[in-house]
Amino acid sequence: WEPLAAAIGAGLPVGTPAGDMIVNIGGGITEAAVVSMNNIVRAESGRVGGLRLDDGIIAYVRRKYNLVIGQPTAEAVKIQIGAAVDQPEDMSMEIQGRDNVSGLPRTVTVTTGEVVEGLAEPLAAIATVVKSVLSNTPPELASDIIDRGITLTGGCALLRGIDEFLTRETGVPAYRAENPMIAVAVGAGRALDDPALFRRIVHSY
Repeated sequence: WEPLAAAIGAGLPVGTPAGDMIVNIGGGITEAAVVSMNNIVRAESGRVGGLRLDDGIIAYVRRKYNLVIGQPTAEAVKIQIGAAVDQPEDMSMEIQGRDNVSGLPRTVTVTTGEVVEGLAEPLAAIATVVKSVLSNTPPELASDIIDRGITLTGGCALLRGIDEFLTRETGVPAYRAENPMIAVAVGAGRALDDPALFRRIVHSY
């Protein structure tokens, strides 16, 4: 039901016969769905989200700098300088961690370009979920999605360039919803005001 709630919260016209695609990328899971006539037509989910992106940064820093950092540091890197694709401006950030050899604290500087490298694997897993739904979507709805694009919600929709990344991976334009982090909550709230829609969401759950 979450993709349907996210689609409602993002302001998509879910009650129409046309197909709309929503990709909700949360902390632990990515859900991609095609919605039409207040129903989820096709959906896939994968256990990849913000935490896997953090893990990607942790693994990259350990591999490249022999430095152990924690999840809060990785998350700060992701939010402050992270991106899904190379950016016009390569930002940098100093991070502290524990040297893997000496065990002593050490500081290194990481750049946006390095974070893009570190996030490549989990982002590819997110793209796989999206492509899986697209490849199983009925042709008449697939043409709607090509016209209308893919709407991104969830906290990870805020990652710089993730819209560009998914556009490149799928060949379908991807757009960030206006308030991606609260789309599910907003959609669930709106559904509460529409008893028929609420029953459908609860039923699909």
